[in-house]
Amino acid sequence: MSDAEETPAGDEGAAEDGERLYVESPIIMTTVRVITPFVFTLGLFVMFHGADSSGGGFQGGVIVGTVVLMLGIAFGIETTRDWVGPRLAVALVGLGVLAFLLIGLGSVALGGGFLEYEVYGIHHATKYGIELVELAIGLVVSGIVTGLFFVIAAGVADDGSDLA
Repeated sequence: MSDAEETPAGDEGAAEDGERLYVESPIIMTTVRVITPFVFTLGLFVMFHGADSSGGGFQGGVIVGTVVLMLGIAFGIETTRDWVGPRLAVALVGLGVLAFLLIGLGSVALGGGFLEYEVYGIHHATKYGIELVELAIGLVVSGIVTGLFFVIAAGVADDGSDLA
């Protein structure tokens, strides 16, 4: 087994019977380094573009969450999990839900209905309100996609216990 085909230190215990979970590839690593900012920017664009046409928080959130998946595939899941940290997914979901509730309940506090943007009294309040809600939904979805990736990557042992 060459140095490029060895299992990295973070993934040693996960491989069984000579099975490799991660192969360090300079081509994949370089490609991911180059395209990651563009994919992230595309995800944000799709989130904010949902107020005017096709796109929105769900689609943009999945694209932004895909950035973490690409990093995990290129640099190893354990390395990415250590770099991203266990709290990022929870923080994204919590921040997104909080933003959505604040936008919706803010309009109720001002005497309107839930997510009734006109009561804010801002020019183009509906457009800005929808864009903020799309961003909040995108945060929730990207947090869920990231969290699910790490949970699925951890796997489950034959006896039903978690491997992580």
